[in-house]
Amino acid sequence: MTLISADAVVLDGRVCRPGWLSVADGRIADCGTGPVRADIAFPDCVVVPGFVDMHCHGGGGAGYPDDPDRAAALHAGHGTTGGLASLVSAAPAVLLDQVRVLADATRRGVVDGIHLEGPWLSGHHCGAHDPAWLRAPDDAEVDALLAAGDGAIRMVTLAPELSGGPAAIRRLVEAGVVAALGHTDADYDQTQAGIDAGATVGTHLFNAMRALHHREPGPAPALLADPRVTVELIADGVHLHPAVIRHVVATAGPDRVALVTDAMAAAGAGDGAFTLGGLDVEVAAGVARLRGTATIAGSTATMDRLFATAVNLLGGDSTENDAALAAAVRMTSTTPARVLGLDGAGVLRAGTAANLVVMNAELQVVQVMRRGMWLR
Repeated sequence: MTLISADAVVLDGRVCRPGWLSVADGRIADCGTGPVRADIAFPDCVVVPGFVDMHCHGGGGAGYPDDPDRAAALHAGHGTTGGLASLVSAAPAVLLDQVRVLADATRRGVVDGIHLEGPWLSGHHCGAHDPAWLRAPDDAEVDALLAAGDGAIRMVTLAPELSGGPAAIRRLVEAGVVAALGHTDADYDQTQAGIDAGATVGTHLFNAMRALHHREPGPAPALLADPRVTVELIADGVHLHPAVIRHVVATAGPDRVALVTDAMAAAGAGDGAFTLGGLDVEVAAGVARLRGTATIAGSTATMDRLFATAVNLLGGDSTENDAALAAAVRMTSTTPARVLGLDGAGVLRAGTAANLVVMNAELQVVQVMRRGMWLR
């Protein structure tokens, strides 16, 4: 049993000043508020649940299908203790092989599952996906990928306006997979049809989807308005203006917003040349773009950076604002864990997994614990 204390601990969504928790056998045995004689004390720090990243393609110089252990280790060092390994569109045989690699990583506990971002996406909003591999969903391919994943595929992003789109959404949901709408040219009604078919996530809202127009609203208003839908936001300072982030959080609330990195191999690896799904990417000043174009190719962000951004945007630049802290925890931990069905993740309470992040007053990571083990 290890007793840990800090000036602030976010327990079950509530900021406790001071707070404490005890860890035994990889789980939180007990927790509470008030001063204690701790085994490990973190003065001038806040303890929050480990981050859960629903949408991440790699990091540390490696894409998830190439070296899942290396990519996951980079993000774990920045507080990500759970989440999915994302794949981009690829040839059918290649995608099947990548799913098998990541299914093994899921069984080993490296990641919590797989996110297929494609190949069933719109060519009008393909972003950093190779348009040569975009296609309409096919029953046989859907079933083959689910079989290759052997239960590891937790989320699939597709464009609902494609032929067979709503049927594919229903098939995925029946298989226990979260269906997400993104990289889409759907109009408002087509988006609503996708939601009615069972889609519950909007993939990186506003990015790679039909733009909002006052007479043709497109997918964003439909995704924002429906209480069944959780929307992803890439709050890296590149993909979205801060005013848009504030507006979405005010409109949908932190319980329907999941901050995601959409990080690619360059996260934590500096500027230079990389690849994403076979496409050449150039990273300059921390911004990833398809080589020779203005197209953003994922991000180089980590979840601790997104957490700090959320706190700053919602109420200050330190750990002193309890409302901003609690909202940031929900968007980086609690909400994504709930959407993905990750029991015992995304919250600190007695009985849950001991996944936590210690951050200093400047919201920099001091220490990370995953399943009761310190990572730093």
